[in-house]
Amino acid sequence: MNIFVVNCGSSSIKYQLFDMADESVRAKGVVERVGSDEALLTHTVGGQKHTRTIVARNHTEGMKYILALLVEPGIGVLASTDEIDAVGHRVVHGGKQMSRTCLIDQGVIDIIRENFVLGPLHNPPNLMGIEAAMTVMPGTPNVAVFDTAFLATLPPKAYRYAVPAEWYTRHHVRRYGFHGTSHRYVSVQTAALLGKPVEQLNVITAHLGNGCSMTAIANGQAVDHSMGMTPLEGLVMGTRSGDIDPAVVFYMTSVGLPPGEVDKALNKSSGLLGLSEFSNDMRDLLTAVEGGNEKARLAVECFVYRIVKYIGAYSTILPSLDAVVFTGGIGENSTPVRGMVVEGLSRLGAKLDVQRNDATLRGVCGPITTPDSALPVWVVPTNEELMIARDTETIVKAL
Repeated sequence: MNIFVVNCGSSSIKYQLFDMADESVRAKGVVERVGSDEALLTHTVGGQKHTRTIVARNHTEGMKYILALLVEPGIGVLASTDEIDAVGHRVVHGGKQMSRTCLIDQGVIDIIRENFVLGPLHNPPNLMGIEAAMTVMPGTPNVAVFDTAFLATLPPKAYRYAVPAEWYTRHHVRRYGFHGTSHRYVSVQTAALLGKPVEQLNVITAHLGNGCSMTAIANGQAVDHSMGMTPLEGLVMGTRSGDIDPAVVFYMTSVGLPPGEVDKALNKSSGLLGLSEFSNDMRDLLTAVEGGNEKARLAVECFVYRIVKYIGAYSTILPSLDAVVFTGGIGENSTPVRGMVVEGLSRLGAKLDVQRNDATLRGVCGPITTPDSALPVWVVPTNEELMIARDTETIVKAL
């Protein structure tokens, strides 16, 4: 079965074509600058990249060009686009209605559109991708995999905010969480690595990249999560502030900053960038720390401190703790950050194995603590696209 996985942004289309017989990637790529006559397409097959400037004034035109490449002699991998059995779509926000992967019909489209207000940056382009796929491949099943779905098992005590009840009942103000597809993939992989049924898995997963989130997973189900109604809450991130006193917003407006500028600053100019004043890239910051840059040092310390604090809190609400699991760009590749976090978890019995930590990079999976560590800490690379492909295959096989 060939599954075509699509992740659409407002001006981009990321894609991968999976052969589910062995879960291999037959082709992948991205179209950037969708909406222009000079969109940039990068298409990779067999490790070889092919770059072209194309006309893609909308997502439908971009999708047509991608499909044409998949069957183009020389770099194509299909004889016909009829060989695509289904299309799996990443959809960020399913609201409170969507708690599982589902076949897309008009009712699902309506729900995605209803949740534009909750996912204004992501749901509209996600829907553009769905409509584009339906236009260029009529009759091919389309499946929606919601980032919020894995986090739908949070209990009310975890997802409700202590605000007037009408805010929740009328305006849907609550914790939703994000990165759910990544956390679910990592939990499934971790259960297999530990030799446990996923239904018995108790872990804390840390997705650390430019965006960062953590999930407490009890018996295979998410019971708490660091992001909130929006991705702004929780950990220190690349450009997002994470947790702050909500009154800071009102204070900054009172001293003259317009509400829109406050929102922009908290999402685009805060986090590692705001603290360091020069970069949101952890690699740049660690290099600067070595050179004695104190602002960079503070940024890294705040980043690590918030992670350790969340792990400490989550460890108290789980029935037991099988492991802490790092994933994401920083989680998978930054040995200094991982080392600092493990050192901060010494009271929970974590013992860093320096050699293991140094060796677990660039897609390598494994523990980074010593064999006698009371708290195992693992690195498990994420693969959201494969999770979407697996879900899509399951739905289509059931049709």
